[in-house]
Amino acid sequence: MTAVLHGYYRSSAAFRVRIALALKNLEARHVFHHLRRGEQRAQDYLSINPQGLVPALELEDRVLTQSLAIVEYLDETVPEPSLLPRDPIGRARVRALAQMVACDIHPIDNLRVLNYLRQQLGQDESAVVQWFNHWIATGFDAIEQRLAEPESGAFMHGDSPTLADICLIPQVTNAGNFKLDLTPYPRIRAIYDRAMTLPAFANALPGRQADAE
Repeated sequence: MTAVLHGYYRSSAAFRVRIALALKNLEARHVFHHLRRGEQRAQDYLSINPQGLVPALELEDRVLTQSLAIVEYLDETVPEPSLLPRDPIGRARVRALAQMVACDIHPIDNLRVLNYLRQQLGQDESAVVQWFNHWIATGFDAIEQRLAEPESGAFMHGDSPTLADICLIPQVTNAGNFKLDLTPYPRIRAIYDRAMTLPAFANALPGRQADAE
């Protein structure tokens, strides 16, 4: 597979794809777009992804966007190790857990929302941190309860990483950047610590990327 991954070291969505590529033992050339400098809005990148967001995965004749769609594509084209359970109920549960992060927490806590709070609404940094941590905590409260379900194991669903873990781990990392107290979330913290023992997760950390600052 020849692929180019467009990303940014601090993007949690690009983080997800880095994890998935590593779990599938796939190589990709990395091209970086500094989101804080607005490089994702440069015309050459907009010709690749008109939405002006990362990640984008360039294949030989296609460009894939949106991290969950990219991860599911990788799972369908490289079936092992599987990132989704075999049974329909299990797949629905994993997708729901993944979407609790990717659809409910991340969109209102990402950089462009935080910058709007700062630049357009005049919020100071303490208010921005309060906003960020409120929405993560709201999501983590529900996820922590779901992790008490019998389907959970060493990871969010069973004993091997799934799409759900691929979404959760970057969000926990982001929570650490804003000093969110993880004490109320022992199950989430245990899964994060377990994931960090796996090279696919640990090597995908923002601080280990070539564009890290």
